[in-house]
Amino acid sequence: MFEDLSEIDAANVVRCARALLRRPLLRADGPDGELLTLVYRHRAALQDLFARVLGYRLVVERRFARLHKAGPGPDDSRGLLGMSPRGYAYVALTMAVLTGVGRQALLSRLVADVRAAAVEAGLTVVDDVADRRALTAALRHLVSLGVLHETEGTVDVHAEALITIDTDLLGRLLTGPVAEATSPARLVELAARPGPRGVEHAVRRKLVEDPVVLYADLPPEQAEWLRRNQRKESALLETCFGLRTECRVEGVLAADPEDYLTDLYFPGTSTVARLALLALPELSAADPRPDGRHEVDVAALREVCARLVEDYPTAWSKQFTEDLDRLVDEVLELLRRMGLAVPAAGGGWLLNAVAHRWLPMPDGDPEREVEPAAVVPEVRSWSLFDEETA
Repeated sequence: MFEDLSEIDAANVVRCARALLRRPLLRADGPDGELLTLVYRHRAALQDLFARVLGYRLVVERRFARLHKAGPGPDDSRGLLGMSPRGYAYVALTMAVLTGVGRQALLSRLVADVRAAAVEAGLTVVDDVADRRALTAALRHLVSLGVLHETEGTVDVHAEALITIDTDLLGRLLTGPVAEATSPARLVELAARPGPRGVEHAVRRKLVEDPVVLYADLPPEQAEWLRRNQRKESALLETCFGLRTECRVEGVLAADPEDYLTDLYFPGTSTVARLALLALPELSAADPRPDGRHEVDVAALREVCARLVEDYPTAWSKQFTEDLDRLVDEVLELLRRMGLAVPAAGGGWLLNAVAHRWLPMPDGDPEREVEPAAVVPEVRSWSLFDEETA
C-alpha cells in the first residue's frame, strides 16, 4: 500500500487517515486541527488510500479536509448523545435555510426562518421547552462543526445574537445525493450505498466503522466474502488504519489499541457501563442458541441490577439507580451500541457471543485481613527456688 513512501511518510499517512476517520470534517481551528498541514502535504496518498480501500472521496483544502463517509443507513446506534430526533430534523432544516441566508444573520431571523421551514415541511411547531432545547442543540451542533460562528452573543434562542455562516463548510456537509433522492428514506438509503467495488467496500466499511461485525448480520454474499478474505483484510486494516482484528467463528471484531478511533468506551467508569459489565455473567449463563447468541431475560437483568444497587448503594449515581426500569433500558442500549446485544426479531434481546470477551474475571480470591493476636509480654513470676538458685 505504501511502497512509494518512506517509513516516516507512511506512518504520517496512517496517522492522518486515523484522524480523518475520527473527524471526517477536519478544520484548522477545530480538534486535531494541527494535523491539517500534514493532511494537506500527503493529500494525494490519502485520497488514493480512501478511494482504493473504502471507496470514500476526500476533499482537502488549506482550511479544512472533508472525508465523505457513507452514512450508517437505518442503524441509529451511532447518533450524537443528547440529540433527539427533533434535533436532527432541526439540523436538516437549518442547513436548508442557511443556503439562502448569506454570510451573516440575526439569530431571531434564523430561528423564525427555521420554524417556518418546519411548518412547510409538515412538522408541528410548538414553542415549548422541548422544542427550544431541540433547536438549540441543532444550532450548537452546527457551531461545533464550524458552520456557524457566534460573532456576537450565543446561539441561545432566548437572546439575540449575530451569527456568521461559513458557506464553504456548509456546502461540504452533505454526503448523500439530495438531487437523486425522492424521499428522506431514499436519501438515507443512497447515502449508505456501498462503494464502487461493491461487496469489498461494503464489508470493509463495516469493519472500520463498527466494533463488531457478525456473519449472521451480513447478507450472504458479504459473509462469504469476509470468510474468504478475513486474514488479508486483517493485515490491510492494520497497515492502513492501525486496527487490530480478532477473527472468530461468529464474526470479526476490529479494535483500536490506542482507543483513538473509539467514540464509545467499554468497559467504562459510568454507572451504566459498570453495571452492564457486572451483569454479563448472568446474561450469558444460559445455553447459547445455534448462532452463538444467548437469549436475554430482561426480568433477570432487572434483578441483577437491583441486587448490585442494593449491595453497593454508594457505588452508583442516583441519577440512574432511582428508576430501575430506566437503568435496565440504559444497560441494554449501551450493549446494543457496543454490538454486544441486539433486539430479537420476536421481541426481547439477544446477547452476542462476542460479549464473552468482556466477562469480568476476578484476579484471585479476596484475602481477608486477619487481625494478629496481641502478644502479651512475658512477666517473670516470683519463684520460691529463685533465692536457692541465686
